[in-house]
Amino acid sequence: MAQTKLERARAVINNHVIAAVAVGVQPIPAVDLVLLTATQMNMLRRLAKIYDIKFRPELGRSLVAAFLGSVAPLASASLVKLIPVVGWLVGGVSSLAFAGASTHAVGKVFVQHFESGGTFLTLDPDKVMDYYREQFDAYRSSPESSREDENEYHGIKP
Repeated sequence: MAQTKLERARAVINNHVIAAVAVGVQPIPAVDLVLLTATQMNMLRRLAKIYDIKFRPELGRSLVAAFLGSVAPLASASLVKLIPVVGWLVGGVSSLAFAGASTHAVGKVFVQHFESGGTFLTLDPDKVMDYYREQFDAYRSSPESSREDENEYHGIKP
């Protein structure tokens, strides 16, 4: 049975959340943010391919930066890794939680946008920031419960 675009997109998001969590545990401060951005850019490239949308790396980077910038604890968790031993443990745990939640939220925002007919050019981060934060918080509090009902879709038109 052929998978729908939405099913393939969810699989892409889940795979990249796993990769983002792995990025979060690496011990070098700031490198985790670079690797997380690269992971999320790869996710956007794959989602764009599913929805037959031209991938715009320059727009993708600025949109990812806008979302990551709205989550200050991610950067602070990276900087905590500067403290020997204890900092790496605390920062590593915080980074992996925030990296997974952020990747999940970015993926959900773009899938919602692409499902409603949007493109990289039409995504306005200000209009979807509440949805991003909602998805981020839902995933961070309970990764399993943040998954939407398979038949439920609450799109925002571009």
